[in-house]
This record gives sequence, structure tokens and C-alpha cells, in this order.
Amino acid sequence: MATNNVDFSTDLFDCLSDPSLCCLTCFCPCITFGRIAEIVDKGSPSWVVSGALYSLILAFTGGRCQCVYSGAYRSKLKAQFGMEADIFEDFCTHFCCEPCALSQEYRELQHRGYDVVLGWHGNMERQNPGMMPPQIGGGMMR
Repeated sequence: MATNNVDFSTDLFDCLSDPSLCCLTCFCPCITFGRIAEIVDKGSPSWVVSGALYSLILAFTGGRCQCVYSGAYRSKLKAQFGMEADIFEDFCTHFCCEPCALSQEYRELQHRGYDVVLGWHGNMERQNPGMMPPQIGGGMMR
């Protein structure tokens, strides 16, 4: 199996390179995760829904099973950017250091030109200003 030379643009432990992201991720990982998930899922569901689901998993499993959910998104992000995805490795990364993994994924999206705070739709509008989807009228007309 050939390996890709593409890898994350920052190290897993570069968390302190962005102190505000580090604090957000340590104290509210659901927000960081939700923002990542919205970009990876191309806007559906919103970051609020993904973050809420992450929070529920976190609350109802005692804080260890959310790494299965977030690890799956790490694999999905890696696959989208041509990195070699390994679900077991990605799960282990999230299991051992969830805040560092989430911060690294967030930084990767920023490095690739996404303003993660804007979400998927905000980034698409920024890339294509003035391009709005067509509006569908309300019902049939004579």
C-alpha cells in the first residue's frame, strides 16, 4: 500500500501556537468539534447540531466515547485532503489527546484557507461573492 506524502501542516502538539483556540478547545470542545464537522460535512448539519451531538455523547458516556465520533471525522477530513486515513490511528489520537487532535484539525482547515468560524456556507459565499442559490417561488401560479 503506497503512502501519501500529504500530512497535517502543523504538529499534533502545536496547540499553544494559537492560545485562544487552545482555550476554546479545552473548555468547550463541542464548539471546536462542531465547527470542524460543519466544514467536513459541507454545511449539513450545522456546527450547532454536530456540537450538540458531541456534547450528548460526552455527557452520557462519561467523557471517553466521544473520541469514536471525533476520530471518525478526523479520518473523513484526512481523506478529503488526500491524507492517508486510518480509523484506528485516528481514534487513538483522539482517545489519547482529544484537545490536541481537535486543535490540529481546526488549524489544518485554517491552513487550507477556511475561516472555520464562518462555517461552510460563509466560506462558500466568501469564495463566490454574490452567487446565491436560486429562490423557488411559493407554489403554482396561473
